[in-house]
Amino acid sequence: MPARYHLRFQIHPTSAAARQAAELAEFCAQSGIDEVVLLLAAEEFHQGHPAGEEEDRLYGTAADAAAVLRDAGLEVSLNPWVTAGHADRGRYDRHGFAPMVGADGRPAAGQASFVCPRWRSWIAAHYGRFAGLGFRVLWLEDDFRYHNHAPLEWGGGFEPLMLERLAELVGRPVTREEVVAAVTAPGTPHPWRALLQQTWRTAQLEVATLVADAVEKHSDGRSRLGLMSSGPGAHAVEGRDWPALFDALAIDGEVAHRPHFAPYSDVPGRELSRSVWLLDVQRQLRPASARTEPEIENWPHTAWSKSDTQTWSEMVTAQLSGADALFLNVLPVQSGHARRFPAVAGLLRRSRPALDLVADRHRGELGTCGVGLPFRPDASAHVRTVRPGHLTDLAVDPGPAADFLLRYGVPVTAEDAPVRVLFGQAARSFDDDALRRMLSGGLLLDGIAAQVLTERGFGELLGVTVTEIVDREAPSSPGPYSLEQQNDGVCLSVNMQPALARLHPSAGADVQTRILTPDLHLWGPGRCLFTNALGGRVAVLAATAPELLPYDEDGQRLLHTTVRYLEGDAPTLPLVSGGPYLIPRLARTADGRRLAVANGSADPARPRIDLPHAPAAVEATLLAPLAVPVATGMTSSAGAFTLDADLPHRGWLLVDVPGQEVSPLSPPRA
Repeated sequence: MPARYHLRFQIHPTSAAARQAAELAEFCAQSGIDEVVLLLAAEEFHQGHPAGEEEDRLYGTAADAAAVLRDAGLEVSLNPWVTAGHADRGRYDRHGFAPMVGADGRPAAGQASFVCPRWRSWIAAHYGRFAGLGFRVLWLEDDFRYHNHAPLEWGGGFEPLMLERLAELVGRPVTREEVVAAVTAPGTPHPWRALLQQTWRTAQLEVATLVADAVEKHSDGRSRLGLMSSGPGAHAVEGRDWPALFDALAIDGEVAHRPHFAPYSDVPGRELSRSVWLLDVQRQLRPASARTEPEIENWPHTAWSKSDTQTWSEMVTAQLSGADALFLNVLPVQSGHARRFPAVAGLLRRSRPALDLVADRHRGELGTCGVGLPFRPDASAHVRTVRPGHLTDLAVDPGPAADFLLRYGVPVTAEDAPVRVLFGQAARSFDDDALRRMLSGGLLLDGIAAQVLTERGFGELLGVTVTEIVDREAPSSPGPYSLEQQNDGVCLSVNMQPALARLHPSAGADVQTRILTPDLHLWGPGRCLFTNALGGRVAVLAATAPELLPYDEDGQRLLHTTVRYLEGDAPTLPLVSGGPYLIPRLARTADGRRLAVANGSADPARPRIDLPHAPAAVEATLLAPLAVPVATGMTSSAGAFTLDADLPHRGWLLVDVPGQEVSPLSPPRA
């Protein structure tokens, strides 16, 4: 099955709407577009939540445009620009909505509270009215959230009406000041944090249900709802219940998901690691039946915001994740004239061969595999803060751990796996049984996670205890930390780590590196390996932000050696080297495994894939940006395969490895 293009485009709400739609239909025919997602009253055309004559004009525009596009053989969906509201940007409420209020008491000028009765009536009526036009999907924008509502510092959710709801759970009246102080207080999380998240969650689910009921009723069950989401860490602060939210939005059991996964504009290629991870973790958060349409971001909305090469690489990344369609946000929203951008049509045509190949091959995938990155959506309820009043400090997700591994050529998965990584405050979100299970397999910990497990009484299973976390700027003995020396004398840098854990190895622990001061005095152990009484293998890093360690070949070799140790006597994972930032994605298939490797460096590279129990040969395909895929050769030597050709910047290498099918729930190996 070929890849599907769903193009988001804004038709101007004027008498030219039908002409612009006809022009758009012609562009779609030239570009291979399957569906148009009409954008309404967005960005430069946004005056505030539309109603009255303004909404009438938008309705007429949507009806006229949809008719023209359907006559041209295109499917049509709708993307209203606002739910609660993205940002004020000089817009003001015109309807008497209760405004969203930030933690510091600042009210938004043009964004509404989730508990405002008037806004709830408006959004249900707005979506219901447009659903009558029979759109395939009506999308809820990513402003359907509590965080990120500029100019509010973190977001909203501290409105008087919301605090009244919280007070009912608390059992007495509460003030905004004491609520903020309680939910961000250092130390053991205050009970009000979970209660506030429950309050937010309930309010959001109520609105989702109202909108779904309205859309189902007014479309006679023809239309579906879709949700655009943000990063899982930010949603964890909100206490989002993903299964409940998708269930509330579902119509006849069907719902769509538009995961955020890529940056808005040009970034270095190594940022593909974040994209690979975000697509995988969000796959675990939505129901298996949900249709997924990852958004190919572009903002500010011009043709120069992001290069064609980066756009292509992100489209391939999304298609590798099993996307049902690519949600293309690649044309300026203010233009109204699609024919003015023939280069974008060329980009989409040239991208098609690679995307169709990936879409066809994905049908045989059974899930991802690699080093497991455990994540609980309620992780923020367990975080211990350091700075009172800072809601951003509650955000937790394994993204930094994913960057650390993927940029060093180690595949990761959001599924369970025999080898796992647990970094930072995420360790607090798991109960003792879950931690003991992790410690029975292979487990890599950073200094913060090791401290948490030490506090929880698991020190004897780690091979180390952590007595303190030493801040970068704090005085320490015998001096400031700066170097990490391996046993062979090779030195790495820890000079820019924000803090290090003071590790005290147990008997039987293997100290792999040592932290030194600038004058080469021993500061303490840097990395330790240990086989514990449960048969598990544990590696502990003194680093508290491993993703900020300088990346180089020595660091890569050290990590690869650690992963092989954690796998035990029966290693299975392919490890990639041969250049900086070669980012892998590993999937299970009925016949074995499929490895995809992206080049996140600006320089060409020849990836080297270390395969335990390597087969005699592998099948490889090279995807160069905007080019037709070509079969390519790989040379086998000493259990590794090296690409015979250069993999260009942001190119992808696809390698089918026969045999060695791996279950996502393989038992931990000792």
